[in-house]
Amino acid sequence: MRIDIISAVPELLESPLSYSIVGRAIKKGLVEIEVHNLRKYGLGPRKNIDDYSYGGDAGMVLMVEPVYKMIEELSAQRHYDEVIYLSPDGERLNQAISNELSLKENIILLCGHYKGIDHRIREHLVTREISVGDYVVSGGEIPAALLADSIVRLIPGALTDETSALSDSFQDDLLSPPVYTRPAEFNGWKVPEVLLSGNPKLIRAWQDEMALERTRTLRPELLKD
Repeated sequence: MRIDIISAVPELLESPLSYSIVGRAIKKGLVEIEVHNLRKYGLGPRKNIDDYSYGGDAGMVLMVEPVYKMIEELSAQRHYDEVIYLSPDGERLNQAISNELSLKENIILLCGHYKGIDHRIREHLVTREISVGDYVVSGGEIPAALLADSIVRLIPGALTDETSALSDSFQDDLLSPPVYTRPAEFNGWKVPEVLLSGNPKLIRAWQDEMALERTRTLRPELLKD
């Protein structure tokens, strides 16, 4: 799989993509992630990539030409299954979307910045818009890193135990059950006896019950869906 990320501030993505599961997946050759500096196609001697918005609204807007040229260059090298713009008004990211995108071959993640991007980019170049929540951040870099992480960890071989992802929250539309580790007792706080029983059937039944109970208490809307 290959993920190309277009950014006005590529430095923001260096650390999130270099360590932990994503970093190891890259080293294993399971995924290629390339971050592209939009200023490569900036205009004029100062490599400008933004300008004032028509209509007089406050804030700068990423211009259409640099984005068009960057996507044109990338698309000349390979076919992309999706060109995704990280936008607060896109479809809300969930586990089903991450599962779907993990099966793609090549995707582009476009990070907005400042006030956003020229709407013509969204009309003619972007194939999908994804939001990580109903709030606004300074740019699309952190959402892009979040989306990339949620995708990469699902690629076979990215996790040491590939079955681990199957028990994550939301994989079966439920929150995950509580998890514990050694010691079995600390400060008078004990691990539930069933988890120490060694009986897989009883443990699984307890986990299913706890997952349902936590979902009913914390995220009841998931059960309605």
